[in-house]
Amino acid sequence: MVMPGAGADRYFNRELSWLEFNQRVLDEALDRRNPLLERLKFFCIVSSNLDEFFEVRVAGIKQQMQSDVARPFPDGLTPSETFRAVTARVRRMVDDQYRCWREQLVPELARHGIRFRQRHEVAAQDQEWLDAFYRAEVRPVLTPLAIDPSHPFPQLLNKSLNLIVQVEAKPRGRGRRRRLAVVQVPRVLPRLIRLPRTNGSQDHVFLGHLIGHYLADLFPGTRILGYWLFRVTRNSELYIDEEEVANLLKAVETELHNRVRGEAVRLEVERECPLSIRHELLHTLHLDEADLYVIDGPLNPGRLMSLCSGDHAPELRDPPYLAPVAPPLRDAPDVFAAIRKQDILLHHPYDNFESVVAFLQQAAADPRVLAIKQTLYRTGGDPRIIGALRDAVRNGKQVTAVVELKARFDEANNIEWSRRLEEAGVHVVYGLVGYKIHCKVTLVVRRDDDGIRRYLHLGTGNYNPVTARLYTDLGLLTCQSDLGEDATNLFNLLTGICQFQGMRKMIVAPFELHRRVIDLIRRETAFAQRGIPARIIAKMNSLVDTQVIDALYEASNAGARVDLIVRGICCLRPGQPGLSDAIAVRSIVGRFLEHSRIFYFENGLQPEIYVGSADWMPRNFRRRIEVIFPIEDGNLRDRLLRELDGVLLADTVKARLLLPDGSYQRAPCPDGSRPLNAQEEFMRLALAAEAAPDPGSKPQPHRPRMRLAPRPPSTLTAPGSPPPKTPPGS
Repeated sequence: MVMPGAGADRYFNRELSWLEFNQRVLDEALDRRNPLLERLKFFCIVSSNLDEFFEVRVAGIKQQMQSDVARPFPDGLTPSETFRAVTARVRRMVDDQYRCWREQLVPELARHGIRFRQRHEVAAQDQEWLDAFYRAEVRPVLTPLAIDPSHPFPQLLNKSLNLIVQVEAKPRGRGRRRRLAVVQVPRVLPRLIRLPRTNGSQDHVFLGHLIGHYLADLFPGTRILGYWLFRVTRNSELYIDEEEVANLLKAVETELHNRVRGEAVRLEVERECPLSIRHELLHTLHLDEADLYVIDGPLNPGRLMSLCSGDHAPELRDPPYLAPVAPPLRDAPDVFAAIRKQDILLHHPYDNFESVVAFLQQAAADPRVLAIKQTLYRTGGDPRIIGALRDAVRNGKQVTAVVELKARFDEANNIEWSRRLEEAGVHVVYGLVGYKIHCKVTLVVRRDDDGIRRYLHLGTGNYNPVTARLYTDLGLLTCQSDLGEDATNLFNLLTGICQFQGMRKMIVAPFELHRRVIDLIRRETAFAQRGIPARIIAKMNSLVDTQVIDALYEASNAGARVDLIVRGICCLRPGQPGLSDAIAVRSIVGRFLEHSRIFYFENGLQPEIYVGSADWMPRNFRRRIEVIFPIEDGNLRDRLLRELDGVLLADTVKARLLLPDGSYQRAPCPDGSRPLNAQEEFMRLALAAEAAPDPGSKPQPHRPRMRLAPRPPSTLTAPGSPPPKTPPGS
C-alpha cells in the first residue's frame, strides 16, 4: 500500500487505509473458524461498506479530479493517483470476495441445506409454485422500459438492481432489428424467493433471475436475445448551504430526493454481460472503463443478509449472548439513587442497554424530574426512546431534543420521528449551522430532597437499542455537579444564541478538542524527555488528523510508549526508524463493531482517562459538535486501564497489527499462552459479574498486562510471510 510522493514516508493514504479495514472484514468471512452464517454476514457487510465508500469517498475523489484546484493528499498522492490506486485495490478485493462466495460460502451453505437454484433446476411442482408466485406477486409491480428516441434511458435509482434486456422486434413493413430495454427489480419484494419446503432445507431463487425467465411475458411479440443484471452507484453526499436555507428540515428533504439521482460513480454488471452492452451502459451513464466492475456472483449481496434472519440453524451462528444488567443497577428500582451513590460505567453490548432506556423512562415518569434534554444522532426511531420523551411532555416536563438531520443515510428516519416529537410537544432543535451534532448527551434535571440536581448519561455511541447490541460503546451515568454545569452550558450553546465560554470538565469540539488532544500528547512528550514514565493508549475508530499524528511521532521520538487501537482508517505509519519506533497500532475486527473511544495518558504516574464521541479526524475536530469527558472515579479509571491493557491490547485472536508498509498481520500468541479473544473475554467478565454474590465486585481480566512495552516492529513477521498459527477453536 506504500505509494511514492511527498508525505508517503509519514502518512498512509486515507482511502487505501479504509480499504485495508474492509479487507479485514473480508478476512472474517474467509476465516473458517467463524460460524458459517457469521461468515455470510461479514461477506454482506463488505459489500454494504463498499457501497458507501463509492457513494461518498470515491464520488468526492472524482469531483476533486474534475476541479481546477485539486491538491495532493497528505500522503503525496493526487486525486487522480488516489483514484487509480483505489480502483486497483477494490478490484482485487472484489475478486477475493466473490471467490469466497463461489468456492467457500455457496458449497458450505449447500452442505447445510441452504441452496441457490435456477428455475429450470427445480422440480416441476416448484416451477408451478414459481409460476403462481410470479403472476400474483411479481408481475403486477414490474414496468418494462423501452429505450428508443421516444423513450430515453430511464433515470435509475441509486443502488437499484436492474435488467438490461436485448430484444429483437419486427416493426410493420420493416425487417427485424435489435433494441434495448430496462426492467428494474422491485425493491418492495425480497431479493431471494424461498421455495416451500417441509424438511427444514432452504432452496432459494434470485428474484432478478426469476424475472429474467418471464421476460417474454413483459415483451410480447419480440424475441428475447438476452438479459443481464446491472447496478448503478451514485454520488449520495448531501449538498446544503445551511447559511442560505430558511428551513433546514425542508432543505434536507429536498436533497434526499436528489440523492437517488446523483451522478453515477460505479457500474456493476454480471460477468456474462457482453462487451457491447457494457460499453452502451458506460456511455449512457457518462462513466469510463475504470468505473466498471464485472461481478461473478450475485449483485447487491447485502440483501443476502435475509438468510441470517430468524432463529434457524443455531449451530451456524455465534452462541447467543444475553447481556446482564450492570452490577450497580442490579435490583436498583431507583436509578437516581444508584447514580447518587456512585458514578456508573456501562460497557455495551456486554452490559445491557436497557439500563439507559430505563433511565429515560424513569425520568419521564418521575414527578420530581423537571426537564430532559437529549442529543439524538441515530436512534433508529426506537419507540421506547421516542416514547419516553413524548411521555415526559405529557407528564408536564420541559423536553428538548437536539436532532441531527444530516446523520448520513439516516436523514429520512430522523426527519420522520423528529416530526412526531414536535407533534407531541417536544422542543426539537436542529443544532448549530455548519456543524453536525455528534455528541451523545442526556441531561435530566430533578428536584431532590436536598435541592436541584442534574443527572447525566454521557456516551460514545448512539441512543439506539438495536446497534447497542452490535457495537461496543461506553456510557457514564453520573450526577457530578461540574459535568452537570457543563451539560447545561452545552445545551444552551446548541439551542440558544451564545458563544462558547469554555467548560469545567468536558472537552468540546470544534472549540477546543483539537488543541487539548495535542496538548495532552505533548505533556507525555515532556515527561518522556525528563525521564518520567510516559504512556499513551488511544482507542478510536479512525486516526487521520496529520497534526495529531505528528504530535504522536514527537512523543515516540522522546521515548513515550504509544499503543493505538484503531478499528478502521489509520494514516499514521508505525515502526518507522527515527519516526515511530515506539508506536504500535492494532485493529480489532470481531463479532461486535468496535466503536468506543477511550484515551489514556500516563501523566507522570497520575493517569487520566477520557471517553467520548470523537475520533481523531479533521471532521470530528473541526466540523462536528463532539464531547470528550474524563473518568475521575478511581475505581472506574483503574477498570478501564485493566480493560485497555489487560484485554484489548492482549487480544491474539481478532487483533491485527499494522506493519510499516500498511499491511496487517494477526497478532501473535506468545508460546505457552492461551489465545485471548477480547470480546469473548468481556462477555465472560460481564457474566461473571452477574453471578458474583457481591453486586459491587467486578471480576478481573484473567491475564492482566499492566504497562507492558509494545512489541518492537522489527520482530513482526515480514510482509508476505504466513500469519502466526492459532490453535483451532480459538
